[in-house]
Amino acid sequence: MSDPAAPAVRIVHLTGPVFQALAEGDAAGANAIAPVPLPDYFAGPEWRGVWRMRQEQAERDPASAAWVTGAIWDERRELAVGRAGYHGPPDAAGMVEIGYAVHPEHRRRGYARAALEALLRRAADEPEVRTVRVTISPDNDASYRLVAQYGFVRNGEQWDDEDGLEIIYERPAS
Repeated sequence: MSDPAAPAVRIVHLTGPVFQALAEGDAAGANAIAPVPLPDYFAGPEWRGVWRMRQEQAERDPASAAWVTGAIWDERRELAVGRAGYHGPPDAAGMVEIGYAVHPEHRRRGYARAALEALLRRAADEPEVRTVRVTISPDNDASYRLVAQYGFVRNGEQWDDEDGLEIIYERPAS
């Protein structure tokens, strides 16, 4: 039985042109073409690197836009509260990596959990996905506590040029 107080969210996919506008810091331009209204912080300096990466990815592989970072959309409040998606389509081994970020003013309201659950449901429904991965900074206890509740287990570590040391956690998609 679902928790009626939990936020009802969906991940709204964005397009290459929206990624480009956000990467350029152009919130008005992004909102002119985005499927849902995006708050100004989506185009802020903290998130521009993600949008630039997704723009380049969508240019190389337009089909990847249906997999990569989108807006966490609160259906009840009709509000974008963060970003979430996969780092790309499933790789040759059937692995997808989840990424998510909830804007600070919306944290501690269940949005990260709701976004993670939405992404896990999609991964389970996609026949080519066999493994789901998340990578978490060693000092991000909140994210670790969340993913541990969903059966993720440590499977190594890696160095990310943008985020530094990350612990790799994985679980089966189904």
